[in-house]
Order: sequence, then structure tokens, then C-alpha cells
Amino acid sequence: MPDVSNDKATNIIYTGVAGTGKTYRLLQIAKDYTDYLPRANDEDLLKQLLQELSWRDVVCLIFLDFQSQKQDLVKVPEIVNHRFFVVKAAQNAREKNLSNTAWSVLQMHSPTSSQTVGYKNRASQAYFDKDPSGAWYLLPDSLMLLSELSEQLSEFQQAQCDNSASQNQRFSQQRFSMVSFHQAYGYEEFVEGIRPVMAAASQSNNSASQMSYTITDGAFLKLCQRAANDPQQRYAMLIDEINRANVSRVFGELLSLIEPDKRAGTPNAMTISLAYSGRAFSVPANVDIYATMNTQDHSLAPLDMALRRRFRFIDCPPQPELLPTVHLNKGSEVTDEAESIDLAKILTGLNHRISQTLGIEAQMGHAFLFSVHSLEQLQMALTEQIIPQLAQAAGGQVAVLQYIFKDEQQLMPAQFIHDSQTLMNNETSNQMASQNTITTQNSMFAGQQSYFAQSMHAGSYTINTDLIAKTGEFIKPAIYQRLYL
Repeated sequence: MPDVSNDKATNIIYTGVAGTGKTYRLLQIAKDYTDYLPRANDEDLLKQLLQELSWRDVVCLIFLDFQSQKQDLVKVPEIVNHRFFVVKAAQNAREKNLSNTAWSVLQMHSPTSSQTVGYKNRASQAYFDKDPSGAWYLLPDSLMLLSELSEQLSEFQQAQCDNSASQNQRFSQQRFSMVSFHQAYGYEEFVEGIRPVMAAASQSNNSASQMSYTITDGAFLKLCQRAANDPQQRYAMLIDEINRANVSRVFGELLSLIEPDKRAGTPNAMTISLAYSGRAFSVPANVDIYATMNTQDHSLAPLDMALRRRFRFIDCPPQPELLPTVHLNKGSEVTDEAESIDLAKILTGLNHRISQTLGIEAQMGHAFLFSVHSLEQLQMALTEQIIPQLAQAAGGQVAVLQYIFKDEQQLMPAQFIHDSQTLMNNETSNQMASQNTITTQNSMFAGQQSYFAQSMHAGSYTINTDLIAKTGEFIKPAIYQRLYL
């Protein structure tokens, strides 16, 4: 686990084949960047909620709170007397002209097309309008702009409910952000990008909404801003499957800034101008980056070589020693090895033969068998996960699959993998043997059909139907013990 007390930034990528617990490591690391604090009372929670909000945000929050209570129309006195407004005024040491503050916010953020509000110095974005009775309402098109605020309100309301249920519980404060890279993931999601925003339309004349665009911070930039405001704590960016995206495009100009000696406050600190906003930016020294990389994903975008020297690479090999033993005769007081299946030995044996034929990067991780505790679960793991993955890695080569499962010297009922062509030949031979009255012409035609069918299915594999049905030889432990080294 990482040393979160270390002042020097940590950049680590965990590498390995599928199923070796790389993502699990990220989840464990996340716990080291999570603070469990005594649950605050309602007043403290409300102060935390409002502390960083502007007056506009507070008024929007009040409307959202009224909407959660099924009230859409709100008058100014109700806004001024709302506890959110009262607490915000106290935080700002405001006692006078509170109604004027509310009126100013409402009018400034009303649409130019409003039929009831006459105001010159309007803001570019409208949130509120007034009906003829003098009651204000939140513009429907503004709701999508308030999704983050709405989420904060929901969390506050949930925290209140939790407080009512128990005053002794703790709540968590996360100092990390976790993302999963994919082929379409880019700089816009990670650093910053331009996002479409629907401008508010007048409710009275039903005019069409207008789309505009705004620069929005991405996951990494948001985390860095939090870290910069809290320099005494360490923060972590957790990236799952980092090599599934084009890392040079995702990180952009930040590729140089993430080096530990280029962070803000270090002797070689670097600052750049962000691509969209042009803001000056440097990565805080208290931000650590952890990522995972699946070494089997050769078809995906390769990891940029420049990133390799900016990260430490830690290999995560399969750990068969973590796997249990399946005992078939559970009622017996004496453990009989003949009636047991050692999953660690199965994984070790499979990986030994996989390495010989397909290379070490095609090995299976222990996670494929980690949850197996019965013969039925083992059979399902083989048919639904292990064999299909190995078949894909082997390109469907039946000979390779049969070698991995030690099928070559076995009779067909005891083979894990069947050659589809062999099955077809046997079926054709049996059919031809039973058709004693067939004409020579029809026999030749049947032979041509068999030849075409064999050509189309050449090299394809089939899982033994007895293994799928969990019958025959596959109810015996010896067939699985055969997979040991």
C-alpha cells in the first residue's frame, strides 16, 4: 500500500494479465485516500454545503429544495426566510438589505425575453423568471446546468436522514478520483473540454432553447484543484486500464507536468497554459497517480513510451496460492486427496502449458478461480470464462487448446476440447454406415456436402457437451486433477 505521508509524488502503473487483481489494488489504495470522520450535525452540514456557494447558487439551491417538496412557485419573502439564505447571510456577516440581494439575483439571471421582468444588467445565463402574480420559478432549461448543485442537495438531504437514524455513524470524505480509460476517452474528459449548454428559453412564449458552449473541467483538473486548496493532504488519481486510451492525447501538455520533479513547488516546477481555457496550470505536488495496465491488450492503443519513464511499473503476477481446494466428499471427516480438486495446482498447470504455447502474457489470473468453491462453479468457470478466453488467445487452434488441457491422449468423452471437424467426420461416417440402400450418385453428393461442411468448420473447437451439461467424466475429480503439472 502507498505511503500517503510521503511528500514526494507517486506515479505507479500496475501491470499484469487479466484476473491478477490490478483493479482490486486500486480499490484498496482508494481506502488510503479516504477519511472517515464523525458525522456532523445538521447545522455543520448546512454550513459545509453553503460555504463555497455564490448567492446565485444559494438561490438556485433554495428553488431546488422547494421543488423537492413539490413547490415550484416561490415568492421573495419565502426565499429570504429560507434557512439556506439565512445561514449564507450569517456566513457573509450580512444583516441588512437581504431582500434587495434576493431581488438582484433573481432579476440579473432572468431571460431577456421575460414579459414580467424589466432589468438592464442581465447575466449571460438565465435561471429564473416571474409569473404575473409575482411568484418566481426556476426555468426548466436551467435544470441541466444545476445537476451538480442538485446532487449536492441530495447528498445533504441524505446526510440529514442518516443523522436522524444514527448520531454515532461516521461519514467518508474521499481524496481520490477514479476513472476507467477506453478508446474514446480523451483530453476533454480528463483535463478540460468544450461542452454544449442549453441556454434558457422564455416559458411564456415557448421560444426554442438556444445551445451554447462552455469550457468544463475534466476529472484530473477537478482533483488537482481540490488538492491545491488542501496542500496538507495527499490526493490520488486512480486510472483503470490506462492503455485502453491514447495516453498522449488524454494527458496532452500535462504529460511533462506529472513528473514528480516538475510539480508545483519543486525546484524544477513547470507551468503551462491549458489548451482550451488558456489558464496557467501546474500539477500539485500532493497528487499521486496510480493506474493499471492489462498486458494482454495488444490490439489496443500502445502505452506511449514517454509515459514509461514517468511511472514506476509494478508487475502483478497470478497468485495461485490464494486459491482454495474444492472437496467433493464434504461429509467425510478425513480429507481424501482423490476426492479433492486443488485449484492452485490447476491454475499452475494451465499457466505452465499456456506459457509454452501462447507466451506468458496469455496466462490466466487467479481471479478466474477465486470465487470457485464447488465442482459446479469450477465447471461454469471453465465453460463460460477460461476456455473462451484461451480460445481467443489461441486463435481457435484446436491442437493448442487440447495441449493446454492435456486432451491429446484422451478418449473423446474425457476431452475438454473437441475438434469440430472430427466430430463432423464421425457423425458423417455413422450416417453413411446406416444408409445401406443409398444410391452411388447420392453417396457422391453426400460426400461433396461433407467436404464443404468440413472446409467451413476446419480448425474450429467445441467444448465437450458433457462438461457443459456437468455429466459423464466431468463429475469425477480425476479429470480435473489431470490438469495439474
